[in-house]
Amino acid sequence: MAKILPFRAVRPTRDKVGLVATRAYQFYDQVGRDHRMAQNPFSFLHIINPGYKFQKEITGKQRFELVRNRYQEFKDDGVFIKEEQPAFYVYRIVDREKNTFCGIVASASVEDYENDVIKKHEDTLQDRETLFTEYLDTVGFNAEAVLLTYKNSDEIKSILNNVMSDRAEYEFTTTYRDTHHLWPVTDTPTIEKLQHAFASMNSLYIADGHHRSSSSALLSKNHSKNQESYRSFMSFLIPESELLIYEFNRLIKDLNGLSKEGFLIALDSKFRIENRGTTPYKPSKKHHFNMYLDGEYYSLYLRHSLRSFNTPLDRLDTHILYETVLKPILGIIDLRNDDRIVYVDGRRDITSLTDRIDNQEYAVSFGMLPVTINELKEIADAGLKMPPKSTYIEPKLRSGVTIYEF
Repeated sequence: MAKILPFRAVRPTRDKVGLVATRAYQFYDQVGRDHRMAQNPFSFLHIINPGYKFQKEITGKQRFELVRNRYQEFKDDGVFIKEEQPAFYVYRIVDREKNTFCGIVASASVEDYENDVIKKHEDTLQDRETLFTEYLDTVGFNAEAVLLTYKNSDEIKSILNNVMSDRAEYEFTTTYRDTHHLWPVTDTPTIEKLQHAFASMNSLYIADGHHRSSSSALLSKNHSKNQESYRSFMSFLIPESELLIYEFNRLIKDLNGLSKEGFLIALDSKFRIENRGTTPYKPSKKHHFNMYLDGEYYSLYLRHSLRSFNTPLDRLDTHILYETVLKPILGIIDLRNDDRIVYVDGRRDITSLTDRIDNQEYAVSFGMLPVTINELKEIADAGLKMPPKSTYIEPKLRSGVTIYEF
């Protein structure tokens, strides 16, 4: 059974929320980040990028301490308030394409994470876990929820619709034309109904935020188990039907010493290859791949003799590409750390790939269909792990709207 808890979020005042809320730090380049900070003194970027105040790049423990200081200043200035009583937060996003995401910001259980009630589909890096654990321990808060998904529930949907029939506490639109709404839920009957609905579920699945959840689990080991705030982590729970899952395309810097002809011959043992010329090609079936090489598009169809799969991971296209091309032909073993490979999420136009090859920045690109929610769940249920950058998943919550304090 899955356990979710209400918590006393720290959040912006209603008049400031649209100014405070930001995308995650890594989504900005330095020029864009500095521009936003220069124009907006309330941006949450001032907290997570404290070196801006000193016109200096600051890293490590010193940065973490300055983040804590900036956060306290926002609280002292009345930009943030703390909820008077524990609450769930119904959160709805309508993006520029009119996709709607509606879920619950809540506290999820570290114990559920440790006992595999909350299931994972990606490996984590120990260095990143350790660094983020130190960050959380120093700053004393977390502003980015782990995205969890659950099987569609008519009961939960009905409860959320009832909550959303009232006026939202927050309603703001970003410069990316996404509209955000938030409703705090503090009444005991509604909280208990939601908890009961989740308690009937055997599993929740991490869609995005493996390092955030693993770091929260590590943090809990460093503190007394009687401190409930350390035994939980902030999550955004949405039904699986509302997830948008995109592929990650692969850009490779070189052909590992092979000529174009030698590379195509090597591929021929694994795939039926068709040259599409200059006509863009995107696959329409699983185990079909697109490739762009030397100004031309190719379709690659995995040969039927190689379609004997023993596990859900064996059937996954990102794994197939790794086992048939990236590792044996191109010599890329470490998908996380090899600087010969770069990942580009599938939301972007195909020209974002082809231009970088035409400019000779990279030699070849590969694309495939997105992973499905069923594939994600099958791999997590089997205790297996996808290759890195197998999925790009939306929605992405704004930082600074709800903050979880330890």
